[in-house]
Amino acid sequence: MRYRRLGSAGIQLSELSFGSWVTFGQQYGVDEALACMEAAYQAGVNFFDNAEAYAGGRSEELMGEAIRKAGWKRSDLVVSTKIYFGGQGVNDKGLSRKHIIDGMRASLARLQMDYVDLVFCHRPDPQTPMLETVRAMSWLVDQGWAHYWGTSEWSAEQIRHAWAIAEREHLNRPQMEQPQYHMFHRERVEKEYAPLYTDIGLGTTIWSPLASGLLTGKYNEGIPEGSRATLPNYKFIREAIEGEKGQAQIAKVRQLTPIASELGCSMAQLALAWCLKFEGVSTVMTGASKAEQVSENMQALDVVDKLDADVMERIEAILDNKPEPEKSWR
Repeated sequence: MRYRRLGSAGIQLSELSFGSWVTFGQQYGVDEALACMEAAYQAGVNFFDNAEAYAGGRSEELMGEAIRKAGWKRSDLVVSTKIYFGGQGVNDKGLSRKHIIDGMRASLARLQMDYVDLVFCHRPDPQTPMLETVRAMSWLVDQGWAHYWGTSEWSAEQIRHAWAIAEREHLNRPQMEQPQYHMFHRERVEKEYAPLYTDIGLGTTIWSPLASGLLTGKYNEGIPEGSRATLPNYKFIREAIEGEKGQAQIAKVRQLTPIASELGCSMAQLALAWCLKFEGVSTVMTGASKAEQVSENMQALDVVDKLDADVMERIEAILDNKPEPEKSWR
């Protein structure tokens, strides 16, 4: 495993990390969670991602219990959670000072931890003044409940606004963003955020590097039973795959598959390695329903160095979606 700084921060994250979205609390329990986390941990993964919204809080409970059972040294781990979607109560959602503090307390209790290393604002909240949100997130860091705070799926303009307020008010500044990024979703990470990597030292913990499984190739011949797209709560994935755009993307996956074969890797490993080629990425978050899948994903690290200029050019020719050269970081 190799490690990267979280933007300009001193903390280091494993290049591949493990997230609990979808699987924890929905597809399996604590024993399965521990098996997957153990496989990741043994491969050198130190970053484990979660959120108050995942499985209605059950995901955090499972991760906390798995870490307790494993007996791992807390300082060896980088654990995150995200605050925004806390429940149905009138103050259980959003980024008000009340929900940020109440939500953080609840997350720590579920995780059985005194602190998380990273806490994210899971979405922007246009109903709450930015100053209130920035003050509350900075307060979490001052209290020692989190070491760094950041954002998820915020625009570059919103991140700059929060950063400027923190700078002006002498508060802890947002350090990282958690955006979606994969071969078919590139504009925000490669173009919109590009100035932020140098201007404010923004780090990124990217999610969905396999495009909800589409880039594994498992949907090339249809939607197999037992896949994420068949889960009741993820009907949107099925609809996206079966739509015109999804079918066009699957056609490109079919063209990319021979390149993966030439490199001696799976399509999933190629897609993960491709994400790691971008300098603006601090860590690529992976997910899996079985420990064997975790181990397979970790082998993507062996593929990164095989993606030389010629291979990358062949991939770009198939994708045909590279952001404008003068504004792209790749």
